[in-house]
Amino acid sequence: MAGERIRLEVAEREVRGSAESRRLRKRGLVPGVLYGRGHQPRAIAIPERELRRVLTTSAGLHAILDVVLEGQKTTHASILKDHQEDPLRGRLIHVDLQEVRLDQPIQAQVVVNLIGEAAGADEGGVLSQVTREVMVEALPMEIPEHIDLDVSGMHVGDALRLADLPAMEGVAYLDDPEETVLATVTLPTPEIVEEAEAAEEGVLGEEELPEGAAGEPADAGGDAAGEPGTVPG
Repeated sequence: MAGERIRLEVAEREVRGSAESRRLRKRGLVPGVLYGRGHQPRAIAIPERELRRVLTTSAGLHAILDVVLEGQKTTHASILKDHQEDPLRGRLIHVDLQEVRLDQPIQAQVVVNLIGEAAGADEGGVLSQVTREVMVEALPMEIPEHIDLDVSGMHVGDALRLADLPAMEGVAYLDDPEETVLATVTLPTPEIVEEAEAAEEGVLGEEELPEGAAGEPADAGGDAAGEPGTVPG
């Protein structure tokens, strides 16, 4: 389970906007918003190094963050609601934190890990993970870091669905248990000859036809009134 609380100090910022966000990032700070219970959202800034530290613990993205605003003593139990990364540099560029009550359930996406080696692999099959995350509901401290699914008993043609996930005390799966396919084992798809290659082969076949074979067009010098291919004298 997540079950880990980590202190995170943040600074409240007065100025908003893209220009201010760029300025903060140049200083090594990540702009964000703290959505609270009973108060307006607060614009915040967090040192990127500190933010990465708290999000790379064993609890991962499901850690409970005890957010403390600079200059205050009150803690705000929060979770990571959303985050954005620079696709080129991989740096965090924005985060949304959501204040929560630890005695009330929340919903979260949890990663499904496939464990074991499918028996169907020895039968020539290919194991595919169809769904990588499932939606669950639980108390904030009970949200699992991940869910393991044993695929060792899968043969060619088998499929595992959400209904096949192990039951977890205090955790409810919210997706459709029968319609949500998690993993399948299928035979590899045979290679299909491309139409372009088939057409090319057809052209080569026509080029190899002997002169005068059926289908060859008549001589352009032929006359409608005379024999094919003759010229009036």
